[in-house]
Amino acid sequence: MNVENGVHDAHYFVPAPSRWPVVGAIALFFLGLGAAFSLNKMSFGNWSLLLGFAILLWMLLGWFGDVVKESEAGHYGQQVDYSFRWGMSWFIFSEVMFFAAFFGALFYTRLISVPELGFFSDTQKLLWPAFSSSWPLATGPKTSDYQIMGAMGLPAINTAILLTSGATLTWAHWALIGNKREQLSWGLGITVLLGALFLSLQVYEYQHAWRELNLTLASGAYGATFYMLTGFHGLHVLVGTLILAVMWLRVQRGHFTPLHHFGFEAAAWYWHFVDVVWLLLFILVYWL
Repeated sequence: MNVENGVHDAHYFVPAPSRWPVVGAIALFFLGLGAAFSLNKMSFGNWSLLLGFAILLWMLLGWFGDVVKESEAGHYGQQVDYSFRWGMSWFIFSEVMFFAAFFGALFYTRLISVPELGFFSDTQKLLWPAFSSSWPLATGPKTSDYQIMGAMGLPAINTAILLTSGATLTWAHWALIGNKREQLSWGLGITVLLGALFLSLQVYEYQHAWRELNLTLASGAYGATFYMLTGFHGLHVLVGTLILAVMWLRVQRGHFTPLHHFGFEAAAWYWHFVDVVWLLLFILVYWL
């Protein structure tokens, strides 16, 4: 039944039974099987992983394609929109907790475990005479020659790129609300290009760190936390760029209206979340 705030509709759209959850389960089966075989160096492992990713891609394209068709057909009312917003909000909250765990590991290492190791001076000098309870540190005799990644240079440029992408995406959003389709297309297209540029510079940064700074995953706690945090963030930038690229293609096909564009909004929420995480990374990993 209807309510005064306009959120609920008289009828809640219930989609027809779908095959995509079963397809997704099959994809996960082959991915898990391939991972197990690959770890045991069995030849079928790589083929199973490839098959699993192919099926997963098919599922994503098909399932989201069905959702887009249902949305463009006008099947989704305000109550469905309300459900989508709650679902995206909880998804982003789960991503916040995901990165909170990684930042927690960084803080624990820097502020608790490393200083505590310095208190055991006698044992520490016996086991590792050159140990210093300061950050960044090496955790083995073969990792003491790496250099840290500074905040200036590529990290600062990438920060400017992501902040600019947030501004261009906001410009595109306001253009959509004002029904200015050309500005919407330009703003969204520039955002996608900035995301691709960020990823390209991060790949170059990793090559520089690995080859010239000798900063690898084996470079003690600093190297492990550096690649863990920046790597997972880069993965999220890749996913966000792909999502925004799909939104741009939908814009070219005339999708979205000033009053009906939650798909665009969900992508924008995700991208702004990625921006905020990068600012924390820049300050806590590169700067401090």
